[in-house]
Amino acid sequence: MPETNSIVDIRATIVETRRISTAVSIITLDCPAIAASARPGNFINVKVSDTTLPLLRRPFSIHNVRGTLIDIMVKSIGSGTSLFCDRPAGSTVMVLGPLGNCFDIAGQEFDIAILLSGGIGTAPMLFLEKTLAAKGKKVINLIGGQSKEDILAGNLSNCRFATDDGSAGFRGNVVELLRSELTTISKEGRAKVFACGPNAMLKAVASFCREEQLACELSLESVMGCGIGICYGCSVEVNSPDGGLRTILLCREGPVINGELLAV
Repeated sequence: MPETNSIVDIRATIVETRRISTAVSIITLDCPAIAASARPGNFINVKVSDTTLPLLRRPFSIHNVRGTLIDIMVKSIGSGTSLFCDRPAGSTVMVLGPLGNCFDIAGQEFDIAILLSGGIGTAPMLFLEKTLAAKGKKVINLIGGQSKEDILAGNLSNCRFATDDGSAGFRGNVVELLRSELTTISKEGRAKVFACGPNAMLKAVASFCREEQLACELSLESVMGCGIGICYGCSVEVNSPDGGLRTILLCREGPVINGELLAV
């Protein structure tokens, strides 16, 4: 996977925090140095407080880049993220990034990009969609959630939804939606899947794509401390060429991996 250069640790200003659901907000940060070198799939590590509580930084996918601004999608699930979402516009936070590798979109082996996400897995998809569209690729978003309240599709285009309770779109999960749509999509050209979401969903995506011999990249999530490969807090097991398993650091060799590597 392509890697990122020019990692910086800078103080960024919070420009705006916009609530998009009960628990999810889009936070806009002014950080020109990171915006200039960010690529779809990269993430940042944010120190959400100027005190030692919480001690560890929090990792967030880069949702969008607009000039010198970057948007991140933040779900309030604990004290750290809640504190971050409550920070007022004009306040500043320390931001390390861009971190990790990025989605491989330079190759010409696909004509149609299927962006498949579950819940807050849409976090990296807007930046990815915009970059793919600029390269002339057709983009289809398949988005899943337990119910319509879990669908986070703001500013994404060509969206098709799947909900467990049938309250929006296809009744079932997003991998089942992919299965039902794939024959029609494939008639338009070679397809490649880019996926982000819960680990169980990603394992199902990887299994399905192997079954269908479909190119696939997955953006994984993990608890992180440093974000640069020092603390070893984000180690995950993946398939190795010898048929066994090997351990990688998601902050260094991820968060994007080839679907063939995910142990299912």
